[in-house]
Amino acid sequence: MLKTHITSNEIRERFLAFFEEKNHQIVKSAPLVLKNDPSLLFTNAGMNQFKDYFLNYQEPTHPRIADTQKCLRVSGKHNDLEDVGMDTYHHTMFEMLGNWSFGDYFKEKAIAYAWELLTKEFDIDEDRLYVTVFEGDEGEQLAKDTEAEGFWKQWIDEDRILEGNKKDNFWEMGDVGPCGPCSEIHIDIRSDEERRKLDGKELVNQDHPLVVELWNLVFMQFNRKADGSLEQLPNQHVDTGMGFERLCMVLQGKTSNYDTDVFQPIITAISELAGIEYKGTMEKTDIAMRVIADHLRAISFSIADGQLPSNTGAGYVIRRILRRAVRYAYSFLNCKEPVIYQLVPSLIAVMGKAFSELKQQQTIIEKVIKEEEKSFLNTLESGLKRLDHLDANITGEQAFELFDTYGFPLDLTKLIAKEKGFSVDEIGFAEEMQKQKDRSRKDAKVETGDWTILQNGSSSFIGYNKLQAESEIVRYRTVQQKGKEVYQLVLAETPFYAESGGQVGDKGKLIIGEQTIAVYDTKKEGELIIHFVNELPDNPSLPVLAQVNAGLRHNIENNHSATHLLHAALRQVLGTHVEQKGSLVAPDKFRFDFSHFSKLTDEELQQVEDIVNEKIQLNITKQEELMSYDQAMQQGAMALFGEKYGDQVRVITFDKDYSSELCGGCHVNSTAEIRLFKILSESATAAGIRRIEAVTGTEAIAYYQHQDKIVKELAGMLRVNKDLVSTIEQLIADNEMLNDEMKQFHQNQVQRIKQQLKEQAIAHENFHFIGEVISIPGSNELKDLCYQLEAEIDNAIIILGAEVNNKPLLSIMIAKELVEEKGLNAGVMIRELAKQIKGGGGGQPFYATAGGSDVSGLKTAVEMGRSLIIG
Repeated sequence: MLKTHITSNEIRERFLAFFEEKNHQIVKSAPLVLKNDPSLLFTNAGMNQFKDYFLNYQEPTHPRIADTQKCLRVSGKHNDLEDVGMDTYHHTMFEMLGNWSFGDYFKEKAIAYAWELLTKEFDIDEDRLYVTVFEGDEGEQLAKDTEAEGFWKQWIDEDRILEGNKKDNFWEMGDVGPCGPCSEIHIDIRSDEERRKLDGKELVNQDHPLVVELWNLVFMQFNRKADGSLEQLPNQHVDTGMGFERLCMVLQGKTSNYDTDVFQPIITAISELAGIEYKGTMEKTDIAMRVIADHLRAISFSIADGQLPSNTGAGYVIRRILRRAVRYAYSFLNCKEPVIYQLVPSLIAVMGKAFSELKQQQTIIEKVIKEEEKSFLNTLESGLKRLDHLDANITGEQAFELFDTYGFPLDLTKLIAKEKGFSVDEIGFAEEMQKQKDRSRKDAKVETGDWTILQNGSSSFIGYNKLQAESEIVRYRTVQQKGKEVYQLVLAETPFYAESGGQVGDKGKLIIGEQTIAVYDTKKEGELIIHFVNELPDNPSLPVLAQVNAGLRHNIENNHSATHLLHAALRQVLGTHVEQKGSLVAPDKFRFDFSHFSKLTDEELQQVEDIVNEKIQLNITKQEELMSYDQAMQQGAMALFGEKYGDQVRVITFDKDYSSELCGGCHVNSTAEIRLFKILSESATAAGIRRIEAVTGTEAIAYYQHQDKIVKELAGMLRVNKDLVSTIEQLIADNEMLNDEMKQFHQNQVQRIKQQLKEQAIAHENFHFIGEVISIPGSNELKDLCYQLEAEIDNAIIILGAEVNNKPLLSIMIAKELVEEKGLNAGVMIRELAKQIKGGGGGQPFYATAGGSDVSGLKTAVEMGRSLIIG
């Protein structure tokens, strides 16, 4: 049965070749990070990129398709994170081999193809296979899938056909969307001896590590609506998904995915870096190596597809995965310095042939991972120490402190707590997180209703060269957002550009009969172009006159074309390693993120700016062409990593020897329309990623006019007609000299006060006490005075009050010897004294400070402190 010599690359190639022979079009994997789908953060199944085909929003490029799809399952309904490393077959990032039929073949051929591939092409023993069919569900009013059962009886013994419930045999991508009954193919790879003891069908779907699901054949028949009901899809489709890593385990004669050539080269690299042997056991070191190998793949592929670690959304998920890997390396492999970035070459050696983006983006991947590792390692040790001091029942507030202060995601806290036998109050954590969201007003919950469909079909964009068009509404729905009811409309044809590729959506208006409705945004959901409005038309069936705001669109076109000119200029000045990593093109300005590893000098920025303005002045005519993706690549056009391109692409060129890019956005007809380009700022956004913010056209002119106004105002204030720079330089020099003199004056003042206080110190028992309200320039001087007095007086206890900028300040300093001997605590004491000045404070046992609002209470506070110390 088992072809132990076959490599993972060969397995992948043979799968695709098999379906190519069955007249399937082989397509590339979609990016791991989803765009234009608000229901998902990541591609979590092979069917995600074909969702619009199932919903009849878009015509399929071919009735039969096959591919291998990068998937990530770490959040939401489909979440395998907790199982990673703990068993042999769950992963965060994995490959899903799949074949699809869009209204072509259905259950019979899908089952026949699967059986032929497994038992003939890959020569898997039939007596190791079991299949399941949907048993039906009364609550959903769904009958048993007897049709699939009948087709399976043609290939496999009836006693190997098992019934499965809705949980196991009714596949749904999310809370809404395409779904249907499915048939799973399970394999039993136990030894013959174990198989004789217990029939494998008793272990199907029982989480046995050697009796696992291999392939799922989903028969798409329904669409799950927002209200939970099911409706029939217009056509019946097939969506299959087979775990590539599990197939490799079977065909290579292994009992763990991690023992295949998909993971072993990476695990070997980890073992060598850590100096610890990998044994393939459930020891913590082995679990750690499996987790790191798995997480490395998820992180690297996400970064290659353009998703950088961040504090929100998909970026936060990637940061969580990376921090989880760092913690395993730190705690169980004793890796105290960044190591995960050093594993990227081993991943490329395994998967770079099938996924060239890994090699092309290697430098960025390594740089980002290394910087993220360094950042988290700085707080990891402190966070672990904090955890060590917590009780067995970690409160929600404590878990949130670990998240907010030490950067510990909740799942990492739960993982460490589980290892210690602790519990975590997840509800309390969620409450604390919600409080933070409420404070920052970032809670933007959206509830979306079902579409009211007036006519079938999608929408098409016709607005590259026209800003007005007659159309009709094909569907609309109501959306609850931030407690407000808004509406979304889809037109058959529209001149409104939907937010995409960094370009913001158009604004404008729809004229419907006597009614004029403002469009305040335009976005995409799959291939649907959605117009956001605050009111519904009185009669949605009437013709629509759609008008884009021409002024805003022109400014957007200026900025979008300028991003292309900027991209080319950066590559010319800095090198061809520069690649676009994100952008925002708005009417008033734009930002452009790109790969580069150091801050740009003033000279480099000026050079870039000069090149762009030169291209603007040359009045270069835009060339716009539709061609095949391969043809565009052969001509040297720039493409963005993480974007999904179709067979036909739009290429925008401003001088074929200067700027040529794949782009679906809106552009000027010639560069002179841009008028002027000005860089406002350059900064870092992440490791190896820089950001330029800039303006064009009227905004750039307004910028220079504003700067000219400032210069004139400064000249007037300083009463100079020329040589303004020299005048300001002299003012700065004079100010620095005055500051030095003031600083010296304050130091002398502190010294005088210190001497007076030393003379007033009261000797009591085995310590000296100072308690006074003093006059001092600032809080820093007050702190310095306390430290100086403590250093110069034996066993000092110092309580000082002062009025600074009309506000009361209190400081308490206690010699460290007295803190230990007498059990004194300045932090506790200051909280009591601060009540007298209507304030609060805190600090360490030996030094604490407080501020307040009532200056008149300073003397009382100091006297209270004196009583507490001396009596």
